[in-house]
Amino acid sequence: MVNPNISHRPTICYRPIQPSDLEILEQIHSDLFPIRYESEFFQNVVNGRDILSWAAVDRSQANGQSDDLIGFVTARIVLAKDSEIADLLRYDSSKVDQTLVYILTLGVVDAYRNLGIATSLILEVIKYASSNPVCRAVYLHVISYNNPAIHLYKKMLFKCVRRLHGFYLINGQHYDSYLFVYYINGSRSPCSPLELVTVVVSCMKTGLKSVAAKLMKNKEMVKWPKCKETRGLIPTQNKRMIKTECSGCEYV
Repeated sequence: MVNPNISHRPTICYRPIQPSDLEILEQIHSDLFPIRYESEFFQNVVNGRDILSWAAVDRSQANGQSDDLIGFVTARIVLAKDSEIADLLRYDSSKVDQTLVYILTLGVVDAYRNLGIATSLILEVIKYASSNPVCRAVYLHVISYNNPAIHLYKKMLFKCVRRLHGFYLINGQHYDSYLFVYYINGSRSPCSPLELVTVVVSCMKTGLKSVAAKLMKNKEMVKWPKCKETRGLIPTQNKRMIKTECSGCEYV
């Protein structure tokens, strides 16, 4: 896909963020986000201090700009047991080394929007997280009015698990946040109340159908022999135990 805002066909490549990206990284964050980040954050990103990062660059740019940032994603590894989504994971809590990857920031400059760059950057994070057997999920927050981002995460099969009221404070005003999770390496969210009700209802329906089917079958098998003494009809039928089975939620 070619963006009409770009005069050439871009050649997008991805690499780690490096110290030479500091100035443009700060500028893009300032241009894209209403939240201001401390200089320490950017120093940690470009120097890889406890922060993972991927940069998108356009190798086809001229005038020595072929290595300039046009997009980025930053993330951090956190312990699952200490995270805010510990209650939303199905995992063995006795394994204290279980981790998560939390996406801190994600952005693409305006001229390179709608080229799949943000999707590719998120896939880099998911690929990295999935390669670590003890990592259980990738998660992030998104402000409630950022509809393009919300659409992107849903399209990528992130699960919206929670709405946090007043999570962001921007220019003196509070905004809600959605919490999105992408489960990996066999991890799953526990059954929500709605899912639990759905399973129970399904179980009841299955049980009732099973009982009805067996009753109909027994009715068809009833024999009505004639009694010689009274010439009446006496039903004879063996008693049977009717059992129903259903599946339910499994909690770990």
